[in-house]
Amino acid sequence: MRAVITRVKSAEVKIDGATHSKIGKGLLILLGVSVNDSAADAEYLAKKISMMRIFEDSEEKLNLSCSQVGGAMMVVSNFTLYANTQKGNRPSFVDAARPELARPLYEYFVSLLKDAGYKTETGVFGAYMELESVNDGPVTVVIDTEDVFGGEK
Repeated sequence: MRAVITRVKSAEVKIDGATHSKIGKGLLILLGVSVNDSAADAEYLAKKISMMRIFEDSEEKLNLSCSQVGGAMMVVSNFTLYANTQKGNRPSFVDAARPELARPLYEYFVSLLKDAGYKTETGVFGAYMELESVNDGPVTVVIDTEDVFGGEK
């Protein structure tokens, strides 16, 4: 799994011009699922993001987690995070999981965040969405479980 995590002041998902979901202060998580991912990737990633300290404390140090600042999370599926751009000008998405694998892992990841007590909003898996966010900092972190597990789980 690959996640692009951005600290935001607000984020909103619109579908067909109408607001589907929105959050205030918190984390916007773009989540990509690869053909090699499993529940272990979702569990690792949810735990890591839940504990990640990327909010400032009183001394302006990145020392607080999303829960410590009362933040919410917005998770949006994004298969294009697995774009391979090595050849030609048109990205290949062969490393992105097909919906029958990606959707259950995406939903499992979201459920893990909710079970951890986070207010968690989502986009709609596979839908064309407009995403608006007010980035805070900006602070953006990328986590790829392939880097963590090295292809072995």
